[in-house]
Amino acid sequence: MGVDIDPEMLSTARRKAPELSWIEDDLATVSIDRRFDVAVLAGNVMIFLAPGTEGAVIANLARHLVVGGALVAGFQLLQGRLDLDAYDRLAADAELDLCDRWATWEGAPWRSGDDYAVSLHRRRPD
Repeated sequence: MGVDIDPEMLSTARRKAPELSWIEDDLATVSIDRRFDVAVLAGNVMIFLAPGTEGAVIANLARHLVVGGALVAGFQLLQGRLDLDAYDRLAADAELDLCDRWATWEGAPWRSGDDYAVSLHRRRPD
């Protein structure tokens, strides 16, 4: 299942993966009547959100995770954009704990100063 607010992005997604369900909605407010083991934010989603909505998006995705479920997000670390300290605080506010972090989607080790991060947070027990 995928969610995007951009109809053109959804059109591309539907062509590439027609077997999946695609929903046109805002990640900050979408309500899906189920919980997931994993939610993935790939493709720099976190830095393309409307400024100030990052916390709402993380909280909403956390609400859609099973206890122990994972939120995995990868994004570039650019000056003036969302940084890891802020991202980790927003995740903690949403009852998510940082479990691991890598420098690439392929699992290269994370080092301070890297310009990209893939973070795995898990939902705390209720």
